[in-house]
Amino acid sequence: MQAISVQQPWAFAIARGGKTVSNQDMPTAYRGPLLIHASMRVDLKACDSPLVRAAGWDPGDPLATIGAVTAQADLTDVCGASAAGAPCDCGPWANRGEYHYHLANVRALPRPIVALGRHPGLWQPSASLLTEVETMLTAASLK
Repeated sequence: MQAISVQQPWAFAIARGGKTVSNQDMPTAYRGPLLIHASMRVDLKACDSPLVRAAGWDPGDPLATIGAVTAQADLTDVCGASAAGAPCDCGPWANRGEYHYHLANVRALPRPIVALGRHPGLWQPSASLLTEVETMLTAASLK
């Protein structure tokens, strides 16, 4: 499994608000499970975005935290058309000129797990972090 660090409020929008595209500067050949890590940086301008507001952005929500894993998703595809200057149909969350990482089966964690992330690109989470995420998601599914 891999992880990706995403600025808030975008990490929140993935975990809680149905954001199914993560805009990235670099492509990846990786497909599979992906931890969503809220980086230590916040995109303050995005907090007032109509898309983010529609996603239910709430700075008081525990998953609006920074420096923690907030969700797990499946990275199913990467669109490079926009990064190459061609039009694409990746939806309202997709920024022009970037790679669009398509996310499916997003599962928000019941609470954030504090962790150090890395930026840019995908990174390998520690075995202990993976175990903690798996334990938390399993317990949540049994409730």
